[in-house]
Amino acid sequence: MNIIPDQCQVNQALEIFVGKWKLLILLHLIANGTTRFGEFQRAIPNITPKVLTQQLRELEEEDIIERHVYTEIPPKVEYSISTYGKTLEPIFTAMHTWGQNHLLYKQSHK
Repeated sequence: MNIIPDQCQVNQALEIFVGKWKLLILLHLIANGTTRFGEFQRAIPNITPKVLTQQLRELEEEDIIERHVYTEIPPKVEYSISTYGKTLEPIFTAMHTWGQNHLLYKQSHK
């Protein structure tokens, strides 16, 4: 790996999906596909509606997710991972694998 530390863009990448709930929101969308607001609330019961709205808006602003509003009464809003957001999947897979290996490492070095 040939990275110049003061030019590394890892922090730029992390700012997009690191937050208390963003990663969980993204993993839910990747695993389950299109999701409505209420489904997120049931899937992540400790998140407040205000914080969920904020985190969804931030991910939408970065083009990581897409928001689809249907003109119905009551209003229907669905969220899905964008094509651009799907590029995060291999990163999350690599992080998951590393996390599993790290747990095994810690267990074997006690």
